[in-house]
Amino acid sequence: MHRTRLLKGLSVFLVIGIGLGVAFAADAPAKKYAETITTKGGDKISFEMVLIPAGKFQMGSPDAEAGRKPDEGPQRQVQINAFYLCTTETTLELFLTYYDEMVTARVEAAQAATSAAAEGKTVDAVTGPTPVYGNVTMGYDKKHPAIGSTWNNATTFCKWLAKKTGKPYRLPTEAEWEYACRAGTTTAYFFGGDPALLGEYAWFKGNSDAEPHAVATKKPNPWGLYDMYGNVYEWVSDFYGPDAYKAATGSPLVNPLGPETGKLHSARGGFYNLTPDVLRSASRGVEEKWWSMNDPQIPRSKWWLPQMDIIGFRVACTVESKDAEKK
Repeated sequence: MHRTRLLKGLSVFLVIGIGLGVAFAADAPAKKYAETITTKGGDKISFEMVLIPAGKFQMGSPDAEAGRKPDEGPQRQVQINAFYLCTTETTLELFLTYYDEMVTARVEAAQAATSAAAEGKTVDAVTGPTPVYGNVTMGYDKKHPAIGSTWNNATTFCKWLAKKTGKPYRLPTEAEWEYACRAGTTTAYFFGGDPALLGEYAWFKGNSDAEPHAVATKKPNPWGLYDMYGNVYEWVSDFYGPDAYKAATGSPLVNPLGPETGKLHSARGGFYNLTPDVLRSASRGVEEKWWSMNDPQIPRSKWWLPQMDIIGFRVACTVESKDAEKK
């Protein structure tokens, strides 16, 4: 009799426990999700976001790492909150939806402003890209990365995406990008220290034929992220500072945002025509004046780097806590 009661009690406990387990799992952020955008023409475009788990890592490279540059150190311990990161670089397919909507809105706003001015009225301005000088696709397929945007344009894209979906999309920080790229590893590359394996994971000088390629055509890193090395540089949110790591204080640094001010922004991952030593997880890139050399405008456009197919971006999304949602 006692045994029967014990078994019944255990059964109830297990049922409750399983139920609680489901409840706890439901409260946790999803490990991945697919976002779907509808174009003006009614087409559906989807992309996948993967959860990057919270954790700590050593940001930067050790002194003995081959190819190391001074701006990669000193190494510092960094703590990162969980966030989502797109499994691929933003594609032309998705970017063209933004471009069509925002450029159309700009033209319509200009027309409305002209009409309003004639009536002595004012209208709100539309903040979005001007029409690009040349072809926004540069002749590449829709599954190729979106290229030729300035940091300002990439940031505006994220704001557009956030407004369209209701989710807090943004560029990743430089620390988040390296943490996600490393995927828990400490070697020069997430696949180890031997650059001979790079061709399995990246488009670079050894295999690219001097041009970018469609996203996700190489192997992903351990967290399911494609093209973290090579293909195109990826904008991150930080201003670039060659001594940024030296200036940072605190251990660990919690979700660092980089220098508070600056004139240039950081880019990560390298691009298709670089050698393996520049494609390490810790390697840092920075925008350069020659990136805008094909822009005929004076002053240079704040939106476009015409014919510059070496720079793109991927989007991140903040994991909002219950407290944040209540606010």
